[in-house]
Amino acid sequence: MTSQHQILVLNGPNLQLLGTRKPDIYGCRSLADVEDRLRALASELGVAVDCRQSNHEGDLVDWIGSTQGRFSGIIINPGAYTHTSVAIRDAIEAVGLPAVEIHISNVHAREEFRHRSLIAPVCLGQISGMGTHGYELALRGVVAYLEQPAQA
Repeated sequence: MTSQHQILVLNGPNLQLLGTRKPDIYGCRSLADVEDRLRALASELGVAVDCRQSNHEGDLVDWIGSTQGRFSGIIINPGAYTHTSVAIRDAIEAVGLPAVEIHISNVHAREEFRHRSLIAPVCLGQISGMGTHGYELALRGVVAYLEQPAQA
């Protein structure tokens, strides 16, 4: 079991519509369902998650900026801000916490403008195209990273 790591899970614009918005792309599971599954997995892994969603870039930046000393890692689905937000990128880089970027759909199989992420270069990795199961993969990945022995 882990020490009690707290992981911040952030969802950006339009993710409150999960389950009803383009179910052929994003599936039928609601954001509340995704968060419930994450909380259950977090409990199994011996960690805690704090799940938040906002359509406002500044909220996401503020939440990231307040993580130091409170959180051990970040999971973020920045939605459309993936392709446009230097502010979110800089916030993740500034706090220096391990972060994983998540996308429900395979952004590389969609419109060309979705192929470029400003966020991924400051993250441990990016999970894309695994549906809402990607959130669970991201949580497992962050926890595994946090539990690695310190590198000498």
